[in-house]
Amino acid sequence: MIKRIFTILFFMGLLALFAWTLYFLFERAQTKPIVYETESPTITDIVRKAVAAGSIEPRNEVAIKPRISGVVEKMYVEAGQLVEQGALIAKIHIIPDAVTLNSAEARLDSAKIGLDNAQREFDRRKKLLQQSLISKAEYNEHEMEYDLKLKEVENAENNVQLIKEGASDAGDKISNEIKATISGMVLDVPVKEGMSVIETNNFNEGTTIALIADMNDLVFLGKVDESEVGKISEGLDLEIKIGAIENLIFKGKLEFISPKGKENDGAVQFEIRAAIVPDESVLIRAGYSASGDIVLQRRDQVLSIQERLLHFEDDRVFVEIETAAQKFEKRYIEVGISDGINIEVLSGIDESTRIKKPGGQIQQ
Repeated sequence: MIKRIFTILFFMGLLALFAWTLYFLFERAQTKPIVYETESPTITDIVRKAVAAGSIEPRNEVAIKPRISGVVEKMYVEAGQLVEQGALIAKIHIIPDAVTLNSAEARLDSAKIGLDNAQREFDRRKKLLQQSLISKAEYNEHEMEYDLKLKEVENAENNVQLIKEGASDAGDKISNEIKATISGMVLDVPVKEGMSVIETNNFNEGTTIALIADMNDLVFLGKVDESEVGKISEGLDLEIKIGAIENLIFKGKLEFISPKGKENDGAVQFEIRAAIVPDESVLIRAGYSASGDIVLQRRDQVLSIQERLLHFEDDRVFVEIETAAQKFEKRYIEVGISDGINIEVLSGIDESTRIKKPGGQIQQ
C-alpha cells in the first residue's frame, strides 16, 4: 500500500513538473509589449550660431621704438602702467658711430676754415668801404657770404653735438628721450636698462622699447571655418565668452571678414574682427583666449521640439503623436530654424501634443 502511494506521488510530481515546463515555455514565447515614452513641445529661445575661436586684442597697439642707437640708460615705465601721450618712456645713452662722427667733425673743420677765409675777406672789404674804394653793393655781397659761412659752422657744430649727445643747443627736441606716441596702458617692456637698442629707419624695424595700447577699445580677433563664412555678414551680433572670465558673456558687433582664407591644419579659415561692448566692472587683459558665437538667426519664446523627434518623408517632416494610450499616428508639421538640438515648430502641433520618443522600453 505504501509503495503504491509513493508511486502515485512520483507520477503526480512528474506531471506537475511537465505542466510547469509547458507554462514556462509558453511565457517565454509570448512577445512583451513595448512601451513608448512621450514628451510635449516647449516654449524656448532658439539661436542659430556660427562659432569662431580667437582672442581679445586692443584695436590700437603701438610699438615705441628709438630714433637713435645706443644703450638704455633709464626706463621710466613698467608693464601695466597708464601713460599719457608725450610721457617719457626711456632715455638712451648714445654711442656714436665712429665713421659718422669723423665725417661730421671733418665737415665742421672745413666749415671753420671757410668761415676764417670769409671773415678775413669781409674785414678787408669793410676797410675798403670805409675808404670809399668799393661800392655798398659789393660790400653787402661779401657780408652775405660771411653770414652764410657762419651759419654753416653753426649747423656743423649742432650736427656733431647731436651725434655725440642726441641733442643740440639749437633745438628743443631731445632725440635720446623716448616718449609715448599715444595714451594708454603699457602692455610690455621688452628691454631693460643697460641693453643695446637699434634705431628705426628705412632698412631696420628697430628695437621695441615698449608696447602701448588703448585698453578701452578692445576687439575680438577670431577665425571662422570656410563652411560657415558664407552664412555671416558684417553687422551681425556676437556673444563672446572669455576663458579666463567665467559666467560672463560679452556683447560684440562683427565689423570685418577677411576676403582671403588661410589654410590651418588642412582646413581653410577666414579671419574676423568684432568690436567688444566695454564692461567697466570687469578687467579684460590683452591676449585672453575667447570664443565668439555669431548670431545668424534668433527666435525668442517660440514653440519648439527636439530635433531627434523628427521623421522625414520625401521633402516633408512629421512626428508621431499619441492619440490614445500607446497609440500613435503620423502628423506632418512645418518647422523653422534650428540650433542643432531644438527646432522651431511653425504649425501642426501645439503645447498639449504628446510626441512619441524614438526607441522604447519592453514592459517587464
